[in-house]
Amino acid sequence: MAALREAGAASRAELARRTGLSRTTVASLVGDLESEGVLIEREDGVGASPRGGRPPRLLSFSRSAGVAIGIDFGKRHLRVAAADLSHAILAEAERPARAEDPAETGLEAAVALVEEVMAGAGVEREEAVGVGMGLPGPIDRRSGRVGSSSILPGWVGVRAAEELGSRLGLPVSVDNDANLGALAELHWGAAAGRRNVAYLKVSTGIGAGLIMDGRLFHGTGGMAGEIGHTIMDEQGPVCRCGKRGCLETLAGASALVELLEPRLERVISTTELLELAAAGDSGARRVIADAGMHIGGAVATLCDLFNPELIVVGGELSAAGDVLLDPMREQVDRNAIPATARDVEIVAGVLGSRAELLGALALVLAPPHALDRPVY
Repeated sequence: MAALREAGAASRAELARRTGLSRTTVASLVGDLESEGVLIEREDGVGASPRGGRPPRLLSFSRSAGVAIGIDFGKRHLRVAAADLSHAILAEAERPARAEDPAETGLEAAVALVEEVMAGAGVEREEAVGVGMGLPGPIDRRSGRVGSSSILPGWVGVRAAEELGSRLGLPVSVDNDANLGALAELHWGAAAGRRNVAYLKVSTGIGAGLIMDGRLFHGTGGMAGEIGHTIMDEQGPVCRCGKRGCLETLAGASALVELLEPRLERVISTTELLELAAAGDSGARRVIADAGMHIGGAVATLCDLFNPELIVVGGELSAAGDVLLDPMREQVDRNAIPATARDVEIVAGVLGSRAELLGALALVLAPPHALDRPVY
């Protein structure tokens, strides 16, 4: 069942490969689960033999097997989705949020939106098998507490999974938003089938989710991937973390709009920055290209240390496309060891603003114990 939750839908042969069980054993277990109404079977023309013959018959969970709930907290948004165990989205909704609000306010808003989404999907709370939640801040893997975060200052020290779980009466798993973006792109996006991947979330903050040998890597305390606090200029601007010249101060979305506003003589948003760049505004394109250059310098070091096969760029600024990515690629080619530069491909994510929400669902569909082994 865990293997099928990860796959969404799979043939008996695929389940045998994933679990290491014999086909006879798989067939017997599948028969029991079908008789209990947990699994259903359907034909799928995808993958059928070009010479004809029966298409493969795929197994998936029935609707009665339960649902997963995903929650994505952002600086200015709260998103919730419900999906069945075959990975089909049943309902989702989004509401504005304020990063300045205390955790209590955010948790109450999340509970209300979860109830709204479940009602929209026609799901009772007892049908939910678990909740995954993403936060834009570090999560201490040992204590479960939210670490120091100026993006969500009211959440520091809160055991987010425990607090939300007590309100919903459901098991909750929580992780950093960049890690969830990595999970989503690995399961359903640009990194599908890859084993060594870095996902960069480039927004107000800059973070990395690391997939090593097919596993999500957290580090000792959950702090792995804080690439946004790589020092790029020791005499640079003071960062929210208290250091000077961190990558975020040079390439985060807030830093870029601040660079452009004096020329425009007005306050702009990240969305407006991207619209200007898409329309050919030379100033907007320049600040985004410079950001790509700074990020590429940090990524070159990441490549030398980690030797990934793929860098997937997500977050708000990824919508700039090659205006951002080409300078990144150039810096990696220029500054990384030639062998690691040759090994890596840098691409934009394909899941857009939903990556972290889908990653929150993946926390449930690939349970915590499964995240200690390959997750695809």
